Amino acid sequence: MEAPLQSGASAFRSAPIFAPAMQSATLIGPKAFGLTIGRLCYQLIEDHGDLRNIALIGLQPRGVLLARRLRTELQRILKAEHLVYGELDITFHRDDFRHRAVTAAPSTTDLDFSLDGKHVVLVDDVLYTGRSIRAGLDAMLTFGRPAGVQLLVLVDRRFSRELPIQPDYVGKWVDSIAGQRVAVEWKESDGQDRILLNRSNA
Repeated sequence: MEAPLQSGASAFRSAPIFAPAMQSATLIGPKAFGLTIGRLCYQLIEDHGDLRNIALIGLQPRGVLLARRLRTELQRILKAEHLVYGELDITFHRDDFRHRAVTAAPSTTDLDFSLDGKHVVLVDDVLYTGRSIRAGLDAMLTFGRPAGVQLLVLVDRRFSRELPIQPDYVGKWVDSIAGQRVAVEWKESDGQDRILLNRSNA
């Protein structure tokens, strides 16, 4: 026996609600991903030689994935283990920390050396508004006064900046609009290396 037809508000309430579909475009696939990492490494070597006075610092959470990959590749190229490396949590330095509906869980900081007099290369995966980098600079200064700071990012979403922050090393520039999202996937956590541009169809 068929169920009776519903009408009015009750029919509207029972109608299924579908989430908007997402369209994804691959900006960089696995092969180009590896080449991009290599190019960034050689740019660092060209500017800083054997990197003995460089501190490579990855910003939690996603910047550390790039920083670890850079460290491994730099050690392979230079055939050295001396690279100064650290990982920095910026949770409590974010300017939106007190305004989030859900309190962000902090990540770990692994930085057991002073930054006094060192040349620091901050590493993050995607540069968007610049606010995460500002938080990273704030958190970094609790570990000393570096001689200089440079910024390395895998993706620069230029034209989306809210603060006057620009990178020194860029893997790929992406021109995107507000309804789009850049997603970096890593073999270690996502199964493969690639960069996607996601856009809602809604």
